[in-house]
Amino acid sequence: MANILYPLFKQALWEQPANSSLSAGTVKCVAVDLADYTYSAAHDFLDDVPSGARIGTPQTIGSKTFTAGVFDGADVTFPSVTGDQFEALVIYIDTGVESTSRLVAYLDTVGGLPRTPDGGNIPVVWNAAGILTL
Repeated sequence: MANILYPLFKQALWEQPANSSLSAGTVKCVAVDLADYTYSAAHDFLDDVPSGARIGTPQTIGSKTFTAGVFDGADVTFPSVTGDQFEALVIYIDTGVESTSRLVAYLDTVGGLPRTPDGGNIPVVWNAAGILTL
């Protein structure tokens, strides 16, 4: 699979529910072990990603920008990561409740993936062209 926006996020862009704004919301990134998670176009909220598939502590994407349909933000670093190898990242809008934290994008072609944690910090450097493009 290649990087993809979750279809139900794209639908939310039209309908504009409260938990669909990348600019107003807290946007986070979580590392995901694909042995424990399979992407589905039907997934809409973080509770669709099993907690056992999430590796490390989700990180907030700061310094968000929006230019000509491109969403970008500061690189993130997952601190002191242990656990299974991860092969993808999931971006979501965090509401503090998994069942309302909207999934935005599934990314599996970010540089440095797959990655096996060794207890150290794992930086994620976004593509110079931006994180997501509409």
